[in-house]
Amino acid sequence: MLRLLREPRWLGYIALAVVFAIVCCALGIWQWNRRAEALTAIDRLESNYDRAPVEVTDALPDPGAFDPDQQWTPVLLEGEYLLDEQLLLRGRWRGGQVGFDVIAPFRTLDGTVFIVDRGWIDQAGGAEQPVTEPETPEGPTTVVARLRPDEGSIAGRGAPEGQIASVDLAEIAAALEAPTYTGAYGLLASEDGAEPDDVAVASRPVLDEGPHLSYSLQWYVFALGGFAAVAWGMRDELRSAAPVERPKRVRRTDADVEDDILDRG
Repeated sequence: MLRLLREPRWLGYIALAVVFAIVCCALGIWQWNRRAEALTAIDRLESNYDRAPVEVTDALPDPGAFDPDQQWTPVLLEGEYLLDEQLLLRGRWRGGQVGFDVIAPFRTLDGTVFIVDRGWIDQAGGAEQPVTEPETPEGPTTVVARLRPDEGSIAGRGAPEGQIASVDLAEIAAALEAPTYTGAYGLLASEDGAEPDDVAVASRPVLDEGPHLSYSLQWYVFALGGFAAVAWGMRDELRSAAPVERPKRVRRTDADVEDDILDRG
């Protein structure tokens, strides 16, 4: 074995196995981190989704900031929708169908605007317009919505007038020209204590940690497999290079030949 370790060919194979192991371990760590992210998302959902609503000013004292651990926290809003500023969020799927989410800016009592995703509305077949127009309530309204982080812009995706490709809070705020919450927006839970009839509000998501743990372990097994393959190849070469011991030839005497003739007779 030590003789082979001095040969450049086998040193190259070992170096390849080391590089392969490093890549596999990096992928294993990546899958492990993805599992940790999934578990964190599950914990946030379980911890916040069913909490009692809190005033939006208490949850978000700084309109431009947002703590990821606040995701799904219900917030209470009092004020009115800005009906003329409504937008349609295109390309949203629900129940295997594509449609729009109704994005409605909501002006709170202190004058700050909070962006509310009221819910999903079906898209007319073959047309880029909703089947029905949203019936967003007019006048003073009390809203409960669950916090979601800013989606930001999507490069290369545009939208017709009155529609948007993502919930880019900075862009929406610039168009409103009013103080606006830009750290987070809200998925509607209720309006005046009830769910609206004109849209389908977002349902509770089903989250699981996925197969990341098993994938992570598989990558570590692959890393060991590279070294095992090199060791197997070295063992096989050593066995094939070993001299084959031939059986000793026994010299037969005349008496042995006579005995064989008698045995056959």
